[in-house]
Amino acid sequence: MMSDFWWKEGARFTCIGCGRCCRGEPGAIFFTPEEEKSVREYLGLGEDDFRQDYVTLKWGKENPSFIERLNGDCVFLVGGAKCSIYHHRPAQCSIFPFWPSVMESRAAWDEHARHCPGMNDGRLYTEEEIQKFLIQCPFEDL
Repeated sequence: MMSDFWWKEGARFTCIGCGRCCRGEPGAIFFTPEEEKSVREYLGLGEDDFRQDYVTLKWGKENPSFIERLNGDCVFLVGGAKCSIYHHRPAQCSIFPFWPSVMESRAAWDEHARHCPGMNDGRLYTEEEIQKFLIQCPFEDL
């Protein structure tokens, strides 16, 4: 399938586990109802307790997000770089950096790469793989 996107030849990324993508603003993690259920079950919490402890309506939107720490860090980040819900994390987390906002231009990609040492290095993701990630993205704001 041909594309006019800058990433037609692919893009390189390998997560080095630094946790930088989990720290700082905007700090919101969007999730689908299915993802919420997976995290709730993993944490052993009922819907009411989970929502009371972890959910806020960020930016006045209908889509709930995990509540963040005051510094914008993800509330599930432990030890500076480890995700405490890694195997149950939402698509937003698992498809980073292949978000629509990051892939919209080479300049946007390079700006994010300034903060993520795994970008522009390591594994070459093909155009087809990147398109699948973009399709998996449940929220347009990413």
